[in-house]
Formats: sequence, C-alpha cells, structure tokens
Amino acid sequence: MLPTPRLLVLLLLGAVVVAGASFAGALTWVAMIYFVALFGLVAADLILTPRPTQIEVRRVTEPKLSLGADNLVQLEIANQSGHPVDFELRDEYPYQFQVDETLLRGKIEPLGGTELRYHVHPFARGDYTFGAVNVRYRSTLGTFRRQGRYDGATLEHATVRVYPNVLDVRKYDLLARKGLLEELGLRHVRASGAGTEFERLRDYTTDDEFRRINWKATARRGRPIAVEYETERSQHVVYVLDTGRLMRPPIGELAKLDYAINAALLASYVATLRGDQVGLLTFADEVGVYLHPAKGRGQFYTMLELLYNVRSEPVEADYGRALSYLSIKNKRRSLVVIFTDLATLDAAKPLIAYAARLALRHLPLVVTMHDPNIIGLASQPATSAATVYQRAVAEQMIDERRVILDTLNRAGVLTLDVDADKLSISVINKYLELKSRSML
Repeated sequence: MLPTPRLLVLLLLGAVVVAGASFAGALTWVAMIYFVALFGLVAADLILTPRPTQIEVRRVTEPKLSLGADNLVQLEIANQSGHPVDFELRDEYPYQFQVDETLLRGKIEPLGGTELRYHVHPFARGDYTFGAVNVRYRSTLGTFRRQGRYDGATLEHATVRVYPNVLDVRKYDLLARKGLLEELGLRHVRASGAGTEFERLRDYTTDDEFRRINWKATARRGRPIAVEYETERSQHVVYVLDTGRLMRPPIGELAKLDYAINAALLASYVATLRGDQVGLLTFADEVGVYLHPAKGRGQFYTMLELLYNVRSEPVEADYGRALSYLSIKNKRRSLVVIFTDLATLDAAKPLIAYAARLALRHLPLVVTMHDPNIIGLASQPATSAATVYQRAVAEQMIDERRVILDTLNRAGVLTLDVDADKLSISVINKYLELKSRSML
C-alpha cells in the first residue's frame, strides 16, 4: 500500500498539533484523539477498499501475432466487490515490442467489469512471453493506493509467437468479400478471354475476335454467339526466398527478408484462392526449406509454419545450388518468384546465369527492393566534398543495379524492383497480370 497526498496532509496536520502540544499541554489530548481518529479512518478505509483478490484480470490476445503490424491486446477487468474501483493498469509486455500506450486507466462499477485495449508492434519473428499485469487503484476513502500483481503465467496466452504478417491476409479476405480490393492497391484484372479453359457462352460483340465465334451455338440461337475463356487453374507458383547476407539489412523497422516473407505469404494466399498450386524454397549458401507446390489453404498454413522462424544468415547466397535444386525437384512449368537483393554486377552474375537457364523451362521473376538510403544519398545536394563523394557512389550503385536488371530482362527473366512498403501489392499485381496474359 502507498499513502495518498490526502493521508500525508492529514499526517502533517497531526504533526502540527503534536508540535503545539509542547507549548500547550491541553493539546496533547487533542493530538491523541486526532491520531486515534486518523488510525480509525485508515482502518475503515482498509476494510471498505476491495482487496486485490476481489479484482479479476484476464488478458486476451491472439496466440499468433503478426510481424510489423499493430496487434490488439485486450485486458478484461472484473470487480467482485461492492465498491467502485478507479484504477491504473500496466501490462508487462515483451520489451522487444513497441506499444501505443503503456499506462491504461479506467473505472469499474461495483460487481461490474470493463475492457481496456492497446496494441503491440513486433519487429522480429519468434517466441515471446508476457509478464504480469499490475493494477493500482485508489482506496474507497482516498487514504492509500493499493496494488495487485496478476501473474502472467495464470493469464491467457502469456506466451505468444510472432509470425509473418497474417493480418494482411485477414484484411484481404475482408475487402474481397466487400468487393473493395482496390483499397489495397490491387488492380482489377479480368482474365476472361485470355486463357484456354471454357468459362461460358455469350452474345458476340464487335470487340470479340472472329475466332471466338461458336458456330454450333450461333446456328442454334440464330444470332452470333462467342465463347469466353478463363485463365487456367492449378498452375504452379514457387516462391524462392534468399536468406543470405544481402537480405539482413533493415529497411525502416523490418529486415528485407521480413518484407519478402510477408509478400510471399500474401501472394501465395491470393494464388491459392485462384486455384493455383504454390510452393516454397529458401536458400542461403545451401538449400534450406523446400515445399513442393500444392493447392488449398492447408498449403498456405504449411508455408506459414515453415517461414515462422526462418532467419537470415551472414553468408553469400548460392543461386546456382538453389535454382538447380528447384529445376530438379519441380519439372512442371511454373512462375518462379525469386526474392533477393542486388549488390554488384560481379556478384549478380550467378543469378543472371542460372535465372536465364531457368527461363528455358519456367517463368522466373526476380523481385528486389529499393534501398531508400541509397536513393536519398543520390538525390542529396552537393554541399561539401563528402556529400559529392556520397552522391557519386550512390549514383554508381543505382546505375549498376539498373544494368543488372536490364541484363536479366535481356536474358528472358522478368524483374520487379519496388519500394519495400509496396512489395506485397506489387507482387500480387504482377502475378495477376501474368495470369491474365496467359504467360504461366
């Protein structure tokens, strides 16, 4: 228990009476009566104030949190006493998390309850543990403050796992049901007419190709009828993740690898909804995880579990070993989305060579992320010798990166170089574009 300013003032007044008793003996009895009354006030307050055992706390959060996103944490507080409780609450969240509010306040009516919310923002995947919940509240008569500590081990989901961003998947589902995918930045691509699988018959229009006319249906109905096709389903899409040293540096709050994992998961989810089979391969100097393409949401959740604890390694990526392994394991023509980064032309030569060889059977797409630091250095004003040097080096790196991407394009390899925060949407839009053009 902690004394409140009210109790300290009352004690100070009592000290004044005691000091006065040294000059006037009659005040001695006044001081004694005063302190007995004050003691009785505190004792009554102690009886009336709810005990910590009369307050129940329950933490509610998902056992799987999303990386780089605001994850909701709910705290439900119940008052089992007959007196109101005006409280402050502090949750012992993992210190690695960023939170939007550390001290929560509320009031619970007698035999009532309330709910408080805050958000945690994880920056790295892995296992984390919440601690206790500390509740401090003012006594009924206001003479002290009481504190209760509710052990994290007794609360729901004290241990959580931080996964790649699954909140984006839920957001995609929600917007898809509402027909509002454009809010995510997804372009509407109509695939009908571009594939070879029959979808439906409809009236012929002047915009249709002449070869689309179905002559039998035209003869039956007495007017021109066209065949409409849709893009093929059950095509293969394999996401290849470089976990080498070039994917370790952060862009903003997340590492490049985490951006790539989030993009691969959301894109794979979209692909499974469209009936395609998705697979996965991770590699650094050796092949890490390989998951053969399969369809259905079960495959997506398998990918999620496999990527949950994938870490980048301080080694050079071996493109030859990874892409050769993929060519052996996956014979069917596939869209192979390679998430990596580019340093120098010499370092990128193995990627160019093996991606070009992969293009003979598959459709490779190399996905890279802009480095905002280099772009910022290249655009800074030349105000000193140091800034001139920095700008020259940054421009050289950007030019060399452009040469690498152009070389990949000339070798028959598709490329996508975008900002990290636009990576997921850009990859999905590219996938939809390739399907609509029947390039898979």
